[in-house]
Amino acid sequence: MSHHLVQILLPLFDNQHEPLPGELHEQVKAKLTHEFGGVTAYVQAPAEGRWKDAGDETRDEMVMYEAVVDELDPAWWAQYRIVLMSHFQQKDIMVRALPILRL
Repeated sequence: MSHHLVQILLPLFDNQHEPLPGELHEQVKAKLTHEFGGVTAYVQAPAEGRWKDAGDETRDEMVMYEAVVDELDPAWWAQYRIVLMSHFQQKDIMVRALPILRL
């Protein structure tokens, strides 16, 4: 059986730089715990992201959520990414998976 670590990067602020409701993040933690039996949330030291968008530099603070999944279902994660983009009002959200080699 192959295991994967799925990581989701989610913003703390909306596009007007207002704090997003904490309930949005709580819903993500509850969903991942329900679906996969647990979640790790890196919320104490938010990561800073910077990127170019139409020539302008954009900056955001985000947190990362991780879930270990027994079998990776790319279609499920793609659909969940679309849901997250809608809930967090983002043009894109990074969801990535890494294979796990247990040592």
